[in-house]
Amino acid sequence: MTISRRAVLAGAASLPLLGATRHAAAQAEVTLNAVHFTPAQVSYARSFLKYVEKVNRAGKGIVQIRVRGGPEVVPFPQMGEALKNGLVDMVNYPAGPMLNLVPEGEVLSATSKKPWELRANGGFDLIDGIFGAKANARILAHVDGGAGFHIFTVDEPVRTADGGVDFSKLKIRSAALYREFLESLGAGVVVQAPGETYTSLERGLVNANCYTVLGYQNFGWNKFTRFRIDPGFFQTDVLIMVNKASWEKLGAPARKVLQDVAIEHERESYDANLAGTREQGAQMVAAGMKVVELQGAARAAYLEKAARVSWERLAKRDASRLGELRAKFAG
Repeated sequence: MTISRRAVLAGAASLPLLGATRHAAAQAEVTLNAVHFTPAQVSYARSFLKYVEKVNRAGKGIVQIRVRGGPEVVPFPQMGEALKNGLVDMVNYPAGPMLNLVPEGEVLSATSKKPWELRANGGFDLIDGIFGAKANARILAHVDGGAGFHIFTVDEPVRTADGGVDFSKLKIRSAALYREFLESLGAGVVVQAPGETYTSLERGLVNANCYTVLGYQNFGWNKFTRFRIDPGFFQTDVLIMVNKASWEKLGAPARKVLQDVAIEHERESYDANLAGTREQGAQMVAAGMKVVELQGAARAAYLEKAARVSWERLAKRDASRLGELRAKFAG
């Protein structure tokens, strides 16, 4: 959804752009203003703040990141446009909500490859170039990768004879990223930002929710959803991105700090995401959540459909780079 510049400015009025601080000389330390897509207490924001801390330590006298907040500063659906328009310098934000700007962002959740494998085979440079052309963004890192998304339900799911679940009984709070996959299962879908989900569950407007295990408890959603459907599908697609114009204004030393720390954090956050997923999943099970495991042919069909839907949607929206992207991201 395209938003007006006025709408973003209303949420980001206190966000000055890239500017020199402390020194007036040509080599002045610069400050980038940043926002993150979840509230500060959620695991994804905490991961981003670790990156910021490392940059500010390594970049003292060169570059600093000033975090202005999360969706209370720039509303969740508007962060991609805010970055594109230069109203913020940096965002910690998934590719999924930006599919209207960059349909090719599908590949980041559809792929089973690790971020460093994509750096090695040229896939990362390919998608970075596409984001640069379509979203005016430079991708520094694909962070918090590895884990997938799960469907959490209020009531015990109705099972089918083939080992699956009758998804037609579910009305699921969804993100745009996996809406079509959930619809292909026969579920009812309501696309909402995470901040709206608690109220929807509380009022019974939905009877299921789709999200990652990591961070789920931070929103308090586990108060309502007592069942989790396994296995997970897709891969988390959280990115650290810088407005392209802001990036180009930086000197080489500042760029090096931001990029080197991003690559380091990319791998560290991948491992931390998997560990946190195991830990928080166990916590919810210990507190009474039941795991509903898809079996046999139903499990295979579920995973196959998840893998296929993203590529089909990309082919419908913009197939111009499909062959190149498949060569790097598929498999």
